[in-house]
Amino acid sequence: MRRHVFILALVVGLFCSVPAWAGQVVIKGSTTVLPIAQKCAEAFTQETGINVSVSGGGSGNGIKALIDGTTDVADASRFIKQPEVERAISNGHYPVPFGIAYDSIVPVVHPTNSVSNLSSDQLKKIYTGEIENWSEVGGPDRPIVVISRDTSSGTYEVWEEKALDGARVFPGALLQASNGAVAQAVSKNANAIGYVGIGYLNDELKGVSVNGVEGTKATTLSGEFPISRTLFMFTDGWPKGDTKKFINYVMHPKKGQQFVSEVGYVPIF
Repeated sequence: MRRHVFILALVVGLFCSVPAWAGQVVIKGSTTVLPIAQKCAEAFTQETGINVSVSGGGSGNGIKALIDGTTDVADASRFIKQPEVERAISNGHYPVPFGIAYDSIVPVVHPTNSVSNLSSDQLKKIYTGEIENWSEVGGPDRPIVVISRDTSSGTYEVWEEKALDGARVFPGALLQASNGAVAQAVSKNANAIGYVGIGYLNDELKGVSVNGVEGTKATTLSGEFPISRTLFMFTDGWPKGDTKKFINYVMHPKKGQQFVSEVGYVPIF
């Protein structure tokens, strides 16, 4: 009996001690970067034994978590803003950016929609509510259902800057919390238009060209597609320990950067 109790205590002790030596990295933020983070996290944990916790919530929420000191890595599909940098520094945190992939934000419609190209001006007018029917842009005589991201999204902010030239999305737009939610909403509505990162394009969506340029990996890398961007991971100061190991893994040409390509984005290296 004593021997069994000793063995049980030893086993419990081993399990309780795992987090101490296994380590953990916490990642929060952009749903655009989420597929990259998830793929890298799974492979990184298998290779190193270091646990990685990954969650979405939007670029703004990821950066807020970094400012508050509640994450090791903030995923963001936009660059950090100066007021965010100032808040972070006032809290004793110093954001350091790592560009980990290139992406384009592609307008998408239902596959049955005949519209395959929009000019920058048409796109802006659709999202500001000036164009309300598909017939106004060469499509069927049906009302346009505008789907957009919420304002905590880095994708929304880049879209507002590059597609809308700083104009706001009109109040009648249906707001979604993630790329996946936008993709699902558009795939189920023949009248809808939305926008997603190229990693979220699939057979249930039809990508729409902008000014005659299709959003692809090639046009993203060349900068031809007008709504392209860099995807980031931010750390608190220059990364150390397990966080440094993870960032190095993501940036490795034959490891993390291969996953970047696998999930549909464009590798940095």
